[in-house]
Amino acid sequence: MLVITGGAGFIGSNLVNFLNNNQDEEILIIEEMDTYLKKFKNLDDLKYIDCIDKNTFINDINNNSSKYKGKINNIFHLGACSKTTEPDRDYIMSTNFEYSKDILKYSANNKISLIYASSASVYGETKLFIEEPEHESFLNHYAESKLLFDQYYRINREKITSQVVGLRYFNVFGPREFHKEGMFSVIYHFFTQMNESGSINLFKGSHGYKDGEQRRDFIHVDDTVKVNNWFKTNPGVSGIYNVGTGKSRTFNDIANCVLDYYKKGSINYINFPDNLEDQYQAFTEADMSKIKAKGYSDNFINLEEGVKSYLDWLSK
Repeated sequence: MLVITGGAGFIGSNLVNFLNNNQDEEILIIEEMDTYLKKFKNLDDLKYIDCIDKNTFINDINNNSSKYKGKINNIFHLGACSKTTEPDRDYIMSTNFEYSKDILKYSANNKISLIYASSASVYGETKLFIEEPEHESFLNHYAESKLLFDQYYRINREKITSQVVGLRYFNVFGPREFHKEGMFSVIYHFFTQMNESGSINLFKGSHGYKDGEQRRDFIHVDDTVKVNNWFKTNPGVSGIYNVGTGKSRTFNDIANCVLDYYKKGSINYINFPDNLEDQYQAFTEADMSKIKAKGYSDNFINLEEGVKSYLDWLSK
C-alpha cells in the first residue's frame, strides 16, 4: 500500500492520477478534512482505498496501531500548509515541521520508504541553488518550517537505514490547482485575467530586475510526478534533491506564451506590493547536478509546451 499525505492537493492528486495510470490503486490518502473543501473535487476521477483525516492517521501511527503493520510500502508526504504569507508561525510549525517529524520517525522505525516535499523557498535570497547548508536561508515562516525539517532529517539520517528523499520543488504549474486560491501558479492567474479582462498583470521592476523580468524556474507538475516515481523505483537512493528544470525564465516569457495562445491581449505592469518586498524570491534556478548524478535522466517539459498543454486543459 502507498500512503500519500495531501493526496487531494495539487501535486498529490497528480501523483495519484499517475499511479492509477500505471495500475496502482492501493493508495491511502491523508488529508486535512475540515478545510479547502474544493480540493476534494480532485479525487472525483481517481481510484484509491480511502481518504482519512490527517489527525486520525498521525494518532494511529504514533500509537503504533496494528491496522498499518506490514501494509505500507511507501509514504509520499506532500501535505503541508503551503501559504508562504501565512503569519501564524505556531500553525505552520505544527503542520509542516512537527507533523513531518512524526512521519519520519514512523517510516524510519518501520523501514518504510519516505519521499517528502521540501521547497525551493529554503534558498532565500541566494543566487546558487545547490543542496548544501551554505546556500540556505528563509524569508518567511513557510520556508523556515521546510528548512527546519530538512535539517532535522540531515541530523538523523545516519541512523536511518530506509529510503528518505526530500524534494525541493521550484515553481510548479499544471492541472488540478484550482483550489489553491492565493497560491495559484502564475499561469492560472494569467488564464483567469485573460478571460476576465483580456490582459495580464505583471509586477513592475523590483529587486534589481526590470518590469516583468524577475526570473523563476517553472516546472510542469507532470515532471514532478515523474521524479517522485523515479525515487519510488530506486529505493536505494536517499537525500535532498532539487526538482526544477534547471533553467530560469522571466514572467514576461510566461505572459507572452499566454498571449500567443490567445492571439490577443496585452500586459499591464503594476506596482510591486510593499508587503512582499522582504519575502520575495526574484530569482530561482535549480541546480540539477545532484539528481542527475544519481541517474535521473528524463527530459523536462519546456515552458512553451507546458504552458500550452496546461491552457488546453484549463480550456476544456
